[in-house]
Parts: sequence; structure tokens; C-alpha cells
Amino acid sequence: MTSLDSTQQSRAKSRPLPAFTREQWVSLILLAGLALAASVAHFAGEPYFVDLASRIAIIALAGVGLNLALGFGGLVSFGHAAFFGLGGYTVSVGAFHAFNMTPILGIDFLPAGSDQMVPLWITAMSVCGVVAWLIGRISLGTSGVYFIMITLAFAQMIYYFAVSWPAYGGEDGLPIYIRNQFYGLDTTNSLVFFGLSFALLLLALGFCQRIMAARFGAALTMARLNPVRLATAGVEPRPIKQVAFVISGMITGLAGALYADLNGFVGPSMLSWHQSGEIMVIVILGGVGRLCGPLAGAILIVLMETFLGGLTEHWQFFLGLIILMVVLFAPGGVMGLLAGRARHA
Repeated sequence: MTSLDSTQQSRAKSRPLPAFTREQWVSLILLAGLALAASVAHFAGEPYFVDLASRIAIIALAGVGLNLALGFGGLVSFGHAAFFGLGGYTVSVGAFHAFNMTPILGIDFLPAGSDQMVPLWITAMSVCGVVAWLIGRISLGTSGVYFIMITLAFAQMIYYFAVSWPAYGGEDGLPIYIRNQFYGLDTTNSLVFFGLSFALLLLALGFCQRIMAARFGAALTMARLNPVRLATAGVEPRPIKQVAFVISGMITGLAGALYADLNGFVGPSMLSWHQSGEIMVIVILGGVGRLCGPLAGAILIVLMETFLGGLTEHWQFFLGLIILMVVLFAPGGVMGLLAGRARHA
């Protein structure tokens, strides 16, 4: 070992670790607070509030998917309910056939469904990935309001297909009679199911953080800010956006799969434009382009719906006022208020 190598090693050892930013601290507090609230509710014998925490984690996971496309990629998709609902329907159809021991779609050579979460999650993400690729191939040729309308049109097509498909409940939806299983765990236990949902949320957040810190993230950011400059550097913006849109759809589809298992039911409402709007509101309220913005938005939305909804059926009026105030006075959303100005453009 040379003296130069030893000098470099000593400098590396003495170099201080990078300090957490304020936004990272806020994100950790939100994540820890959600996990702590679920644990306290469980040991207090309040499974309803544990399920409420699970719902927050799942909706935040759907928001993480949309945030990758909207916040980091600048793709204003109003059709992410298509992926959310497809994930739910994939899990429900698999569980339905596993319960009845009948082949999927009535085709004899297809398997008789499954009640195992991991294969169902993989299938749901694969289905959503294929559909997102098809939608992206068409919609990414446009921009602005045209992109919004095309994604909305595809989501509505899938919605009306689900309504007109009586084999799987049609407009009445499809129940999941027994919650699907995860190897060696009792998924009927509310805290266990929350743990699975929370772990997947953490994985999705970590994955998004890693890819945005990599060269792909830099290319996606430039594709949002200045696609012409990215193209002149030798990188085509459209394939970058396509990949981001597919990953976004797969994450949102995974959230839909969890949501169907949580409720024990899937219906066309999971595919409606109202669901797309709710996911988008969560991202906007939490902070567009903020890593944990969807979590902050999900906490706010679910708590308002739960507690204000218990006081008045017009709770959405107050939600509208909050959205208006955020758009006018806090464009960084809840995370912007708590953590300050974002570093990215």
C-alpha cells in the first residue's frame, strides 16, 4: 500500500457523514409516526385504526407511483385509476378462482387462480406494466391537455369494460371471500397486513429515491425540464418517459392489489376517474416531486375523510378549500410547508 492510498483512506474515515436535510427528517417522522400509530392502535385493541393506517400506507403507495410520472417526469396522467383498478381486479380474479377451484377466464389450460400474495402481486404488476406500456406508446406522442385526455380515455375504457363484464361482478364488483396469504404470516391480523403494506411503501420510496439519484433520474428530470436539450445530448426523451410511466403504473397497480385485499372487495369504482382525481389530489396536497409528499397527502386526506366525514357529509367542501389554499399559497404542498423549498427545479 502506498502512502497516497493510506492518506486517501484516512481522509475517507475522517470525512463526516452527510447530515440529514430537513425534508428527510420530516419524512422519517411521518413514516415513524404512521408505524407507531398502527402499533399503538393494535395493542389498544383498535383494529379499525390499524386498518386506517393500512389504508394510508396503500393510498400513499399509489401516490408514489403517480408522483414518479407527475412529479419527477412531468407527465400529468389522469388515468392512473386504470392501474389501481387493474391491480385490484387481478388479485380478486385470482382469489375468486382459487376459492372456486375453476380455471381463470374459464379456459381449461389456465391455472385455477391463487390465494398467495406474492404471485398475485407479481401478476398484478406485470398486467399493469403491459397496459402502461401500451398506453404510454400512444399517449406519449402528445403533451399537455392531449396527454391528460388520452390517459383519461383509456382509464374510462377499462372502467366500462369492467362494468360490462358480468362474469366478474359487473357493476356490482367482485368480493374476496378470504384474504390472500403471505408465506408464514397471518394476514387476517390487522397489524401483520399493515406491516406488509408499510414494507412495500418503504421499498417503493427507496426504489424511487435510488433511480432518481441515478443517471436515469437525471435524464428523467431533464426530459421534464428541457427535452430538446436532452435530445441534443444524444438521449431520446420519449423512451425515458416511457420507462417512468411503466414503472409508475406498476407501483400504482401494486397499491390497487393491496387495497382490494384490505377491503375484501373490488369494484368498478377503483377504475373511475374519481379515483384518478383522488390519487392526484394526494400528490398535489403532499407536494409534487417530493419523495414522501404522497405520504403526507394520504395522511391528510384519510384523516379528513374519517374525522370530518363523521361530523358532516360535506367534508369535501373543506377539502376543496385546503386544495385551493395549497395551490395559491403553498405550491410545495404539505411537505413544502414542513420542510421548506425543494432542491430540485
